[in-house]
Amino acid sequence: MAEDFAKLAPWMARWGLIADGAPFRGPHTGNLLAPVRRGETAAMLKVAFRPEEQLGGAVLAWWNGEGAAPVLACDGEALLMLRGAEDEGLVRMARDGRDGEATAILCAATAALHRPRSTPPPEGLKTLADQFRALRQAAAADARFAPAWAIAAELLAAPRDPVVLHGDIHHRNLLDFGERGWLAIDGWGVVGERAYDYANILRNPDLETALMPGRMAARLAQIAPLAELDPVRLGRWTVAHAFLSAAWCVEDGVDACDALRIAEAARNLA
Repeated sequence: MAEDFAKLAPWMARWGLIADGAPFRGPHTGNLLAPVRRGETAAMLKVAFRPEEQLGGAVLAWWNGEGAAPVLACDGEALLMLRGAEDEGLVRMARDGRDGEATAILCAATAALHRPRSTPPPEGLKTLADQFRALRQAAAADARFAPAWAIAAELLAAPRDPVVLHGDIHHRNLLDFGERGWLAIDGWGVVGERAYDYANILRNPDLETALMPGRMAARLAQIAPLAELDPVRLGRWTVAHAFLSAAWCVEDGVDACDALRIAEAARNLA
C-alpha cells in the first residue's frame, strides 16, 4: 500500500488532489487506481504502466465526454477522470429481467463513441487485424479455432464503417454518471469495423447471463436495428470475437473453458 501511495504522490500533488478512499489495482491490467477529490469534484486517478493502457487513456480524453467518462487531466501514464457510480448497475439489470434496458444503454453509449470527431484521434492506435493475431495463431495450433479464424479473416479483409473502437464494451465498463448518463471507461482504442464493439455485448457480463436460453439471439435481434447493422454480419463478428477471447485465454495460460462455451454458443448466430 505504501508503494502504491508513493507512485500516486507526484500526480496527487501536481493536480491538487485529496485521497477519497484506498488505492487499488485493476484486476486484469494491474493499473493503479485511487478515488480522489479535486475541490468538490469526485474523480478517479488512474496510473497505467503498459503503453497500450496509456494510449487507451489518451483515447478516452479524445472522446471528450461524449459517450465516455469526462477526462479532467491526462499526461502520459496518468489520467484523472470524473468518477461514476461503482454499483454494477448494468450487470444487475442484465441479471434481473431488464436485459433489454441494459442492452439499449450499451448501444447508445457505443453509438456516441463512434460519432465523428472534429480532431484526429491519438497516433499509434492498433487495428483489429492486430487484435486478431491471437486467433490466427490459435487456429494454426488448434483445429477448434480454425472456423472462427476463417470468419474473422473474411470480415477483416473487407471492413465496413471503420471507426475508433472502444475495444472492450461490456456491462462493467459503463458507469452511471447521473445527469450525464451512462458513460464508458477503460477503452482500448482500436481502429476497425464498428460492429466489433457491439459483438462484445452479446457475450457479457458473465457466462451464466450470456448463456441464458435465447439470450444471445434476443440481444442480436435488439442490437442490429438499434445500431443499424446487418444482423448476419453482427452474428459473424460475435463468433469471431468470442473465439478471439478464448484465444487470448490460451495465449495468457488461463483456462479457456468458459470462453469456449460462450464461443460455441455464438456459432448459432452465424
